[in-house]
Amino acid sequence: MRKATFMGLCAELAPTLRRRDTRLRAALPVEKRVAIAIWKLATPDSYRSVANQFGVGKSTVGMVLMQVCTAINRTLLRRTVTLGNVQDIVDGFAQMGFPNCGGAIDGTHIPILSPPHLASEYVNRKGYFSVVLQALVDHRGRFTDIYSGWPGKVHDARIFRNSALFRRLRAGTFFPDRKITVGDVEMPTVILGDPAYPLMPWLMKPYTGKLDRSKDRFNYRLSRCRMTVECAFGRLKARWRCLYGKLDLGESSISAVISACCTLHNICEGKGERFSEEWTSEVRRLEDEFAQPESRATREAQERASRIRDALREQFDAESQQ
Repeated sequence: MRKATFMGLCAELAPTLRRRDTRLRAALPVEKRVAIAIWKLATPDSYRSVANQFGVGKSTVGMVLMQVCTAINRTLLRRTVTLGNVQDIVDGFAQMGFPNCGGAIDGTHIPILSPPHLASEYVNRKGYFSVVLQALVDHRGRFTDIYSGWPGKVHDARIFRNSALFRRLRAGTFFPDRKITVGDVEMPTVILGDPAYPLMPWLMKPYTGKLDRSKDRFNYRLSRCRMTVECAFGRLKARWRCLYGKLDLGESSISAVISACCTLHNICEGKGERFSEEWTSEVRRLEDEFAQPESRATREAQERASRIRDALREQFDAESQQ
């Protein structure tokens, strides 16, 4: 990030991070604390390497990292990882081809070291230890809701059902009440998921099984919009490469670090910070080592949800013939 963004971040975090000098030693300045944490998050470097880089002890790096991540989550998370202007998001997805859409949802696996308790629960379908980050993103690839910490063995649909996002979407309180009519069917603001998620009136997912041209066309439109969440995960991990370094942290600290990285992702994307394609190529190399497991498709669907999806499919057909 540029210096102005870094100094702005320090100013936001200073009230929480500032420490007093003692008779034995001078306190680390806020700017140095934040720099140590940013460096550790943005590189796969070891604690020893970061300690040498900044001229501090190895244990100081670990302590400062958690202090800064905790401060980011307390001070910035709620107002940075937030829905924002829903009309802008709906308009953005409409331009990409999907009407009345408020976001795209997916899960991604973050590699970790073997945990001391219930380690087998954390082994995902690709055979490595991980925790899952579930995220909802807007049309620009910014996170609007995150939920992390579930063991890698757990199916995406189960994680989703246990999230506050699911409860709020089901209750109709996550988005403003903004329904449209598709054909003769009323459709609320929806989110888009892959086949692992349940089909709900407010969650559209692709058709599976035998597909005709009409269903293919629907799936193509949905997939094009859903790519925003996959791209967001790619950029998150490319910029904050600690997320590919088998997080060497206690179980309670892992979610705090993931949440802080998501917050910093939104800050950098919002400020238009430079994104280097070299980071992406490094992430591709790391992805070969930690391939993302595919979640099994779930067949659960509500009748009303199926009617909405079929009405959308028919509308997309009609549009393609104009």
